[in-house]
Amino acid sequence: MAYYSVLPHRALVSLTGSESATFLQGLVSNDMRKVERGGVIWAALLTPQGKFLHEFFVFPLNGVIYLECERERRDDLVTRLSRYKLRSKVNIAPDDDMIVGVAWGDGADTALGLSDADDVMRASDEGLIYRDPRLRDAGARWALNANAATDVLKTAGLEEKSPEDFDGHRLALGLPDGSRDLEIEKALLLESGFKELHGVDFNKGCYMGQELTARTHYRALIKKRLMPVAIEGDVPQPGTSLTANGKDAGEMKSAWGNHGLALVRLDVWKNAGEGPLQSGDAEISPIVPSWMELPGGEEDAAAQT
Repeated sequence: MAYYSVLPHRALVSLTGSESATFLQGLVSNDMRKVERGGVIWAALLTPQGKFLHEFFVFPLNGVIYLECERERRDDLVTRLSRYKLRSKVNIAPDDDMIVGVAWGDGADTALGLSDADDVMRASDEGLIYRDPRLRDAGARWALNANAATDVLKTAGLEEKSPEDFDGHRLALGLPDGSRDLEIEKALLLESGFKELHGVDFNKGCYMGQELTARTHYRALIKKRLMPVAIEGDVPQPGTSLTANGKDAGEMKSAWGNHGLALVRLDVWKNAGEGPLQSGDAEISPIVPSWMELPGGEEDAAAQT
């Protein structure tokens, strides 16, 4: 079956003006030239020290560049971007002309008209449908006019599901969702999968926070990873500490059902035999997905998704 869900906790920011792409190129972690060529990227805005502030999908439509971001933090994103506007020919504003969501499951992308021959996106009078640039198994994302979205999705044969149902899908794949999984002004991109999930470009040139990200990459300084976990027992609240043999082994992030994400201290987990971690009476078992690259070969010794 193929499914779709509206994501009310996600929303759009629009950038208009002749210098919109150039403006973002100096700020975000991915290469805006891909968007100028008609593609879609996943990217982040960082502090000058290289710590996470915002993540978003970036796509072009009808001469406008859109960022799909967290709704509750959208005003903060607009404010931060506007600080760097100076004399750039760009206008930055919240945009509610379209709603956003996801589609996943067997054949969801092809049902929505995304074939292997497509450049990952399909524009129409109703808006845009595009393949998730992070991972093929994630499915498709869409930004559609609110009045037309349901007809477009149901005509494609998709069954409506809740945002929580999609959470179960993304968590099993190990995909983060904004500040639910990435701690503001603390999380590092390479601890959070941005390298393997195509959210950072090491050849694009300078951008805000680039120095720490590059140094972490080239010096292999990754000591923690955001990983999917299987939960046995009561689901720990986000921020709950994990332990292994009494040592701090990381902390829980978002969860749904028996799937979750956790920021795992790799050395503690490895020294504990790469087995389950503890959180109260619950057992938290990290899982290394096939897309993830861990230092020291942990991925060869752990279970694969």
